[in-house]
Amino acid sequence: MSAVIDVAVERAATPGCATVAHLNNAGAALPTNATVETMVAHLHLESERGGYEAAGMAAGRLSGLRASAARLLGARDGEVVVTGSDTQAWAKALWGFALGGGIGRGQVLLADRTAYDSHYLGLLQVGALTGATVEVVPSAADGTIDLGALADRVGSGQVALASVTHVGTHRGLVNPVEEAGALCLSAGVPLFLDACQSIGQLPVDVERIGCVVATGTGRKWLRGPRGTGLLYVRTGFAEKLEPPGIGSGAALWEDAGHYRLQAGTARLTEFEVPVAAHLGLAVAIDHTLALGIGAIATRVADLAGQLRAGLGAIAGVETHDGGRQRCGIVTFTCAGVSPAAVAAAASAAGINLSVSDGSTARLDMGDPRPTSVVRASPHYYNTPEELERLVETVTGLRAGT
Repeated sequence: MSAVIDVAVERAATPGCATVAHLNNAGAALPTNATVETMVAHLHLESERGGYEAAGMAAGRLSGLRASAARLLGARDGEVVVTGSDTQAWAKALWGFALGGGIGRGQVLLADRTAYDSHYLGLLQVGALTGATVEVVPSAADGTIDLGALADRVGSGQVALASVTHVGTHRGLVNPVEEAGALCLSAGVPLFLDACQSIGQLPVDVERIGCVVATGTGRKWLRGPRGTGLLYVRTGFAEKLEPPGIGSGAALWEDAGHYRLQAGTARLTEFEVPVAAHLGLAVAIDHTLALGIGAIATRVADLAGQLRAGLGAIAGVETHDGGRQRCGIVTFTCAGVSPAAVAAAASAAGINLSVSDGSTARLDMGDPRPTSVVRASPHYYNTPEELERLVETVTGLRAGT
């Protein structure tokens, strides 16, 4: 049984909770005091002792970050590296596989319809330069990936990789990734998992899912700093990757004409990194682990359910999440009021929201679904009163139409 989160304690440890109802955690969550103070303290240390010297003094904590990230994802030690973003992690893995010879002319790169733009654009770019073709797996009636269609395609012998999104960033739909992983594993097709919107709000166990690559970010549900990301690569698969760009430490420079890549995920690391941000991410991940992802998932689901119920009771308001499983991303439209106007009215009421636009989700938004929706994403430190404030704001907007 998951422990219950002490919301009052979490809010007291989060300065932003005193100034705003932050319902944009799918964009970037509010960090704790501890995360911010850790980063600031290291910047002071750099100014007092020097950047290289300060990094050396933090070496143990930086090593601990990778171990904590692996624990969070159900991975083995050494299978997770820290990157600058989810997109950077995705590019390292995708281009690494292509440059390593894993993608050839005439092969197929599969994607699901909830793919985010940076992931799908990467597939298009790699396909254009390797001669591979990008194909989209259709969705089932509830919006999730059609497992039957996925099984047919991965069993064709033509597929170089399957890219599957765990949680769609634009409308919070949760895909059945363990079932998808089992299908890919059975067919011998590498599964690349976009876990950008699931890490930190839902359990993500890479062993159970069966993916060979998973990517995520620190700034969303993990409550870490911007400019941080995570890249998981399964043991043995890393040797198939020839990373685009080789930094100091990722390879050994043997002589004037030769180099040798490091073993495993070491070949994917960068020498120059924002150490303060990495230390802040370490604090954020350890905080997530201490609370327990089960407790976080339960709290987030409860709050999101309350918000859907409140919005659903307003005439002219429609939610658009879809799927059998719901998460902390709640998307909706308000008849007669544009999503941008809803977000602006919420901001005036001290509520942070965001707007999901079809330009970042070309495969899943648009007829018959709207091309733009309001996105609200409560985290465990939010309260029912903050959700009610949003419901009241939307109610007022509808009354004025």
